[in-house]
Parts: sequence; structure tokens; C-alpha cells
Amino acid sequence: MSDVDLSTELAYAKFENPIFTASGCASSGKELAQFFPLTELGAMVTKSIMLRPRSGRATPRMAETPSGMLNSIGLQGPGIDLFLEEDLPWLLNTGARAVVSIAGESVDEYGALSRRLRGVKGISAIEVNISCPNVENRGLVFACDQASARAVIETVRINIGGEYPIIAKLSPDVTDISLIAGEVINAGADGLALINTLLGMVIDSETLKPVLGGKTGGLSGPAIRPVAVRAIYQVHAKYPKIPILGMGGVTSGGDALQLIAAGASAVSVGTASFGDPLAPVRIKEELASLLEGHGFSRIRDAIGVAHV
Repeated sequence: MSDVDLSTELAYAKFENPIFTASGCASSGKELAQFFPLTELGAMVTKSIMLRPRSGRATPRMAETPSGMLNSIGLQGPGIDLFLEEDLPWLLNTGARAVVSIAGESVDEYGALSRRLRGVKGISAIEVNISCPNVENRGLVFACDQASARAVIETVRINIGGEYPIIAKLSPDVTDISLIAGEVINAGADGLALINTLLGMVIDSETLKPVLGGKTGGLSGPAIRPVAVRAIYQVHAKYPKIPILGMGGVTSGGDALQLIAAGASAVSVGTASFGDPLAPVRIKEELASLLEGHGFSRIRDAIGVAHV
């Protein structure tokens, strides 16, 4: 085992190591818990929870693509009541650190979710997923509009207070992600999650119809990693003091190190877990070995090193 100090921080939350799960890829951890103790990871990022139960989008919901996949799940989930009653207590009882991801269809829903989470013990941070449709504004994605992004984070900050760090999850489907980053930082975000999936589509070459029931979906996997590296690098260059939870196509320790060198303080592993449930633990071990090989005694010294 490497002697590298893997401990890291996101805002004022401290974690033993920088490898997290990615929201939506492991629900609340029960699927992965059969393969390894969840305490092996820095934190479990839950599937984005909404105010009410949600059935999600029409099937088919997933499609393989070169070096990745498209998903069109539609934020299916049990709603905040059942999550707080069953899923979160189960996760916390494993001893894992929990980052709770929330999503809403309106600014008011984000406020209501924040009020429900206030005072809940054991949460390490809140990930605010603003990369979902804004039904108040003709289906616009909150994270693709500066004013909408600011409004959501302001509302969450007012309703959650300073109880937990707020991490705003941004979409890469914008011209300049650093502009959106600036808005949410000014609105009270303590950190950023970069990046969410890219909007994509697959058409069946036989039927000449969209493969996904919802027509479009989120592209994830190795194909989007260069976009993630670029986005993290851009935002870290402009806001070097804002911690970043990086994600996007990480399948190895080398991939994770790219995101860290670009400016990420921690890295989420998502799509890789579908093919290899042990991927997050393997990636953590590979990352430690690579850091040691580069002469780093602690991960904090490698964050943003590509900018030096």
C-alpha cells in the first residue's frame, strides 16, 4: 500500500480519500456494498433526490455508444420522504460519508428540499444538481442559464444556511462554463461538481428512429473525459480557491490524476462501475501509486499542478 496522504477537502468538509461515487450510478450504495465496504471511498454521492416520487422517462432508457453510453432515466426515485426514512439511514449506518444530491423542477422545489434536509445528522455535503429541466422556463436547464443557476443556489443557501457545504453540479452544454460557475459561486456555492453528462442522441440504423424512449439522453463514459478535463482546468484557472469535485469518464487512476492535475480536489467514478463494480476501489489504489511515482507525498500538492 502507498504511504501517500489521500485526505482531501471540499469546502469545509474533510474526506479520507478523493474517490467518490457519481450521483445516479450507485443509488444510495446498496448495490456496491455487496462488492466492498463503502467506507473504502471518500464518500457516496446519492442519486439525485426530488421532492416527490418520480417514475422517470419512457423506456428504452439506456444505449451503448462508442466509449460510453447514453442514459435517459429521468431522475426516477422514491422522493425525499422515503429517502430520509430508509435510504439515508441505511447509508449512514454503513459508516460511509454521504453527499446528498438534490434536484428540482422549480426554484421553489429546491428550497423545499433544502428545508427538509436542514438538521438531518450525518450529511457531509449537499450536491445541488441544476443540470435538469426547469419547467418554470420552457424546459430550460437551470445550469445553462446564468440567472436560473444563481436563483437556485441562492434559494438553497437561504434554506440550508451554513449547515452543509453546497456543491453546485454544472452542465457542460454551455458556451462558457466559467460564467455559470461565477454565478453560482457568487450565489453562495462552496464548491462545484464538474461535469454532468453531455446531451446526446442515437438513431437506430435499421428503424431510423431514436433508440431512447425519451429521444435524447446524457452521454457519459471515457468519450467525455477530455471535456471534463477542459472544463475543470478552465474553472480552476479562473477560480483557483473554489474546490471542485471532478467527474466524467474516469476508468483508471491515470484518468483521475488528469482531473486532479486540472484542478479537482476529489473525483467521482460513475459509468465505470457498471462494467466493474470494484472500479472505484481499484482507481483509488492506482491513483495513490501514481502520485507516489510522481513524487507526491500527499494529494493536496497535486491539485491543479497542471497550471504551474
